[in-house]
Amino acid sequence: MQTMSEPIIEVENLKKNYGPVEAVRGISFAIGEGEVFGLLGPNGAGKTSTVEVLEGLRTADGGRVRVCGLEPQAAGEAYKQQIGGVLQSTALPEKLKVSEAMELFARFYPRPRPTAELLRRFQLEEKRDAFYAQLSGGQKQRLALAMALVHDPRVLFLDEPTAGLDAQVRREIYGLIEELRRERKTILLTTHYIEEAERLCDRVAIIDHGKVIALGAPRELKQRAQGQSRIEVRLAQPELEGTLLGLDGVSECKKVDGTYVLRSSRPPQTIVALVKFLDLHGNELQSLEMSSSSLEDVFIELTGRRLRD
Repeated sequence: MQTMSEPIIEVENLKKNYGPVEAVRGISFAIGEGEVFGLLGPNGAGKTSTVEVLEGLRTADGGRVRVCGLEPQAAGEAYKQQIGGVLQSTALPEKLKVSEAMELFARFYPRPRPTAELLRRFQLEEKRDAFYAQLSGGQKQRLALAMALVHDPRVLFLDEPTAGLDAQVRREIYGLIEELRRERKTILLTTHYIEEAERLCDRVAIIDHGKVIALGAPRELKQRAQGQSRIEVRLAQPELEGTLLGLDGVSECKKVDGTYVLRSSRPPQTIVALVKFLDLHGNELQSLEMSSSSLEDVFIELTGRRLRD
């Protein structure tokens, strides 16, 4: 990851309320130019509200935000020239053609990029005369990206860019985002996909209940659990967490949605000890999964819940 110089995005103690609901409760972070920064958290954590304030779509109820040296709500048209965005869902008229959508968005800006070039880049050239309703989910998302880049913005906001897409299409979108990263575009994306954050982001802010609970490079955050493996087990009958904590090599045990999540420095010995323990107590192992540490582990460690609860 590059060393961050003067931040292009600054968020200080941001707050956003919807009536009595505190959606964002004092979030702070800064993003350097050319960085891919992720807001990672479960649905309802405050990610979309944060992005919508940064895009100028909502007014903050507290704190300070600046993007490209501008205040989103105060800068008006000058601000819109600096940013591009892809919302969680893009809705265009069903009978609007792909080429018409691109030309329409190009007219919003004084110096747009050639739309034909963008259609080629996003593999939509053959669909230029297709109606929006005829596009697949992946094609609609590629079109949304192309429209967001038609004015060559300095900053790109991507809110859950691959939500609802199948694994193959998600990988295609990842490839496009990685291309933009190589071009040194500054990207802020929100996601609840662990693999998305680990693959794409230089740094990640893990958000829960409207607050940042961890921030850093994915590798740095995962070092919290370095040298430990995660073992997830489901049992036929419940056991006290304390009894499993006594198994060989286990340093931590938490029960999450009926699954026992063990942290172990000696996984082979832990599994042998677990099988012996269950046999001795007349219990049965229904399932067992083992993996290396991930950002999910950090989230579970801090909250006791899974990211997708």
